[in-house]
Amino acid sequence: MVSKILYVCQQITPYLPETESSQLCRALTQAMQERGNEIRTFMPRYGCINERRHQLHEVIRLSGMNLIIDDNDHQLIIKVASIPAARVQIYFIDNDDYFSRKAALTDAAGEYFPDNDERAIFFARGVLETVKKLRWTPTVVHCHGWFSAVAPVYLKTVFADDPIFRNVKVVVSLYDDAFPGELDKGFRTKIANEGVQNKNLAILDTPSYENLCRFVMEYADGVVAASGKIDEKILSIARASGKPMLEYQSPEADDFFDNYLRFYEAIQ
Repeated sequence: MVSKILYVCQQITPYLPETESSQLCRALTQAMQERGNEIRTFMPRYGCINERRHQLHEVIRLSGMNLIIDDNDHQLIIKVASIPAARVQIYFIDNDDYFSRKAALTDAAGEYFPDNDERAIFFARGVLETVKKLRWTPTVVHCHGWFSAVAPVYLKTVFADDPIFRNVKVVVSLYDDAFPGELDKGFRTKIANEGVQNKNLAILDTPSYENLCRFVMEYADGVVAASGKIDEKILSIARASGKPMLEYQSPEADDFFDNYLRFYEAIQ
């Protein structure tokens, strides 16, 4: 069965340094495409990405929409590039307010940016609005990394009745990517103002990494343990959620990618 898989990724190599997550997103998108699936892959256009070297260019027909986050307008800019070796195309969500700084999620001192919550909201909204413009109907949306965590929430609430996303299944991959402390205290209100109104929002009264994971799993149809170093408490929450779960396996395993494909098929 051919699936249409939307990958929403916090990071992908070669655009960012090699990490467990960036390498897996790079390999998984290629592997699923080679297995005959239709894929679309998105990541943020962090300011540290060298646009000239990686040949990013703006897609004018997809750009120009304004997204309102916390009562402020932010222009959505869409760029695209290809990974030649993989023959995979990557869409980038860009905005001057959120992604012009020459860093990904932390400043030069290693401190997390105080507006990462809004950047994550913008990223999620940007991805889903762009997929609507593409008029492409995914069967599975697979989100990688905490920065993609708002997308599952929107898919099951704000965009739930949209014909493009009505029947989509959402997979969330967990990594060893915890941030210290908490996101901005206004995160819950910003999410609510986007049209997310349900009892689960109370989890975000304390917007810690653990609570964000707990929150997003409420909206997942399946959970993947994508790292062997995930915090045991997060793993316990995932296993107790009752959601279908793909336990961690080494990317070196012969059936690694086939197990992902079987997992996608099992939750559809």
